[in-house]
Amino acid sequence: MPMHIDQPPHRNPPRWAERLVEWMAASHIREEILGDLYELFQKRGRRYGYTVARLLYMLEVLFLIHPRLWRETARSAQSKNTAIYSKPNPTAMLSNYLKVAFRKLNRQKSYTLINTVSLSMGIACAILIFALVKYHLSFDGFHTDKDRIYRIYTEMHGEKVIYNTGVPNPLGQAFRTGYGVAEKIGRIAFLPKRVVSLSPQKKFEEDIAFADPDFLDIFNFPLVEGNLQTALKDRNTAVITAQIAGKYFGSQDPIGQLLRIDDSLVVRVNGVLRDLPSNTDFRSQIFIAYDNLEDHSPWMVEKDWWFSVNKEMQCFVRLKRGVSAAGVDKSILPAISNAHYNKEQAKYFRFRLQPLADIHFNMDLRGKTDKKHLRTFAWIGFFLILTACVNFVNLATAQAVGRSREIGVRKALGSQRGSLFWQFMTETSVIATLALAIAVGLAYLALPFVNQWFEIDLMINPFNDSYLIAFLGILLVTVVFFSGAYPGLIVARLQPVLALKGKSTQKSPTGISLRKGLVVGQFAISQLLIIGTLVITNQLRYSQQANMGFEKDAVIILPVPDNQKSKTTALGDEISKLAGVDKVTFFDTPPATETIGHTSIQFDSRPEAEDFSISVKAADHQYVPMFGIPVLAGRNLSPSDTIREYLLNESAVKSLGLATMQDAIGKTATVNGKPGKVVGVVKDFHFRSLRSAIEPLCLTTRSENYSSCGIKVNLANIVPTISGLEKAWIRSYPSSIFTYHFLDEEIERFYRVDNMLLRLIQVFAAVAILVGCLGLYGLVSFMAAQKTKEIGIRKVLGASTSSILWLFGKEFLALLFIAFLLAAPLAWWVMQDWLSDFAYHIEPGARIFALAILITSLVAALTVGFRSFKASLANPVKTLRSD
Repeated sequence: MPMHIDQPPHRNPPRWAERLVEWMAASHIREEILGDLYELFQKRGRRYGYTVARLLYMLEVLFLIHPRLWRETARSAQSKNTAIYSKPNPTAMLSNYLKVAFRKLNRQKSYTLINTVSLSMGIACAILIFALVKYHLSFDGFHTDKDRIYRIYTEMHGEKVIYNTGVPNPLGQAFRTGYGVAEKIGRIAFLPKRVVSLSPQKKFEEDIAFADPDFLDIFNFPLVEGNLQTALKDRNTAVITAQIAGKYFGSQDPIGQLLRIDDSLVVRVNGVLRDLPSNTDFRSQIFIAYDNLEDHSPWMVEKDWWFSVNKEMQCFVRLKRGVSAAGVDKSILPAISNAHYNKEQAKYFRFRLQPLADIHFNMDLRGKTDKKHLRTFAWIGFFLILTACVNFVNLATAQAVGRSREIGVRKALGSQRGSLFWQFMTETSVIATLALAIAVGLAYLALPFVNQWFEIDLMINPFNDSYLIAFLGILLVTVVFFSGAYPGLIVARLQPVLALKGKSTQKSPTGISLRKGLVVGQFAISQLLIIGTLVITNQLRYSQQANMGFEKDAVIILPVPDNQKSKTTALGDEISKLAGVDKVTFFDTPPATETIGHTSIQFDSRPEAEDFSISVKAADHQYVPMFGIPVLAGRNLSPSDTIREYLLNESAVKSLGLATMQDAIGKTATVNGKPGKVVGVVKDFHFRSLRSAIEPLCLTTRSENYSSCGIKVNLANIVPTISGLEKAWIRSYPSSIFTYHFLDEEIERFYRVDNMLLRLIQVFAAVAILVGCLGLYGLVSFMAAQKTKEIGIRKVLGASTSSILWLFGKEFLALLFIAFLLAAPLAWWVMQDWLSDFAYHIEPGARIFALAILITSLVAALTVGFRSFKASLANPVKTLRSD
């Protein structure tokens, strides 16, 4: 079928007449007949007009209806003529395709290089994204009966719903003894950063967990030594991983060895677990019998206390086969609430089942990864592959013009459309396969950086990962199809008559609009990523530099392993005497933390608790002045070791419905069942990250909760100050390990995931820009080759270099602005969705969008300008002489 790419529709023959010939004529003479008829039509059109030519064309077609053209007769004749030839050999055909492809690509080195580099970069990013997404989707998917494993969590329904991964300690036992829907129930308490001692000189800091015997049976954590049924059955027993066993005992037998926990609990190793895989959210490597939690942290295991919900006190169940999780949520868990709370309390405390597969992704319940981020990465990978394919299509369709004479000769010698199409697809396959091999190497080289950024352990091994092999195969086929199919059809459909005359110049509106549309798509993807990078960068800068409402600079946080009054007083006195130390305070959590919980409050003489929950911070009387938190009404807390007084923040006063802050002073507040007098109101400050709105908060004294020491220091003498802090701390806690961190570092960790996201998007934006530049360079090179004579004539007629540069640049400049008009609304919508996670955020203003288009314009201008400047310097005498 001929392609009428030089003429508008009214200068082409009637389409129905052409189709009649295509249907009627045999394949071996169809192209020749259509080519002759088309050439005759054009001659008549120029001489008599195209209306007359169209009528004569239809008559010619009608006259051609003859048995010699009938398909059956033609096929019979063809079969007789070709009977002496053997059937085509597929292996020989493929070998010929490959030989021609390699020769062609070797002659067009720049074309091959640009496409290979752009495809390999896009595919490398796609491989890394696939590995990252697959890694996160695999979390805890290796457990037997994983579809029947659930975590029970708590919902606290007050003014708003608050989610907590923990449950009251008695709930596990109540669920175990009162209902028969679970095969196994396992309680576990996670305690991070505890000191494990083998001797006074050999100490380690580890995350530990106190677990029921059934906990290990619920999950697929097999023992390599010991008995699973009895490993945690007895008090003072522990199970450790093989990694910990090697770290602590080397080649010695770990069974029977003793571990001292926080210098207060001694346990005997009773089993060794296989090392935990990297794709699990259970990171503790030392499991201690749950009964010992009563010795280590008795406040966590008050048997009949249903009002304490600690996020680390968790309960897992494996339901019996056939038991519906929805049914448990609907009937059994509400029944537990009703049995242990009064009517109002049961409305507040509600329990739900969380599927194991949801734990890694549920950000309301301390999930590690938001599925929204994974979807974002997947879309970015798709766009990068699309950008690379667009490059290929643009350059290939441009190259098709230069290959018109080659195609004409091939068709004149008998090549059919199918063979020409598959020849071009073979060339595409060679480039794509080479790019895939390079991409795997690039992804492997980039893997250490990705693992470091995300603090994970990704692996890329195509020889040992069936999912990755399948992905690479599908990706290769997809890239070959989308990159090669359309250019292959263009090449296969070129008219032999016009191709041999060099008139197939691809000037049709369709060809130009498609190529322009693809370039616009490339620019739009690049600008979308650039705008995303700028918005995330600005938001993170705003979050980390915003006024938190307290002084966060030059504050060192030390752990307090033992908060006995005598030890904390001695430590505070000794630290206060050090040069470079301004203030010292003891508390449970710093001013900003993600670990603070909620509880109930009953104000003054009101008969019932408020319908909102309140967060509580325990701190001494130095806390408020050291962190510079303004007291707006009343006074600061008085020195005390027990709960006697409360400070409320502004949000708590507003939630209480008081007209003025002064109305709260002197009233009694009962927080979590502990009464105290409200002595002051402090200014609102951000006690969580900027993702959360400021909520009601109270501060009170309670020395038994102090787990940290804050020190305001002079940074000019920081090294000797830290040395002095270490000596003083070790004198108070000789059996523990000295560690410290700065408060501003802890605040930065709030945005750790966002910083990871930013790094990846920055890399992907750079890749998209580079791939787009390669495509631009190739297109401008093609344009320069096509306009060689035009440039020469312009220069002879006195055209300046700037005018020639504008000849190339004006078209791409217009496409860039069209791309911006498409990308800007989409980028604004995507970024608004991301910013909605922050209660306090920036507004993407005109400056960000202007900067994005400026960056894109500069990069495009440099790319186009470099190649077009090179073309403008060509000697016009040489270019015109070659004609």
